[in-house]
Amino acid sequence: MTSSRPYIMRALYEWIVDNDCTPYVLVDASGEGVMVPQQFVKDDQIVLNISPGAVMDLNISNEAVVFNGRFGGVATDVFVPVSAVVGIYARENGQGMVFEPEEPTEPPDDMPPEPSKIEGRPSLKIVK
Repeated sequence: MTSSRPYIMRALYEWIVDNDCTPYVLVDASGEGVMVPQQFVKDDQIVLNISPGAVMDLNISNEAVVFNGRFGGVATDVFVPVSAVVGIYARENGQGMVFEPEEPTEPPDDMPPEPSKIEGRPSLKIVK
């Protein structure tokens, strides 16, 4: 199955905005493919305000959170793979969700699949 993270993120974003709060996302800036302004990264993390008034062209897809925002007065395109989102919450009260790190869904191409482990000798039973 696909990751539930982007679906939950979209639902929480809508819920936070509907309740007149400010949605923030906490991002692991060291994640692969993350494109954020590095001067605002602290301890490999960055908090991004993704409220409708703070960003333009916000798109929370199944693959990434993409938008254009202003950082220090400079318009910047931001790209955050969904797997790099640590959490989404309301600034005003902290309500939201922190996500568990996602495990890769497929083994790398260079790794052979694990053989199935059969314990004991196979046998058949007669069921009456």
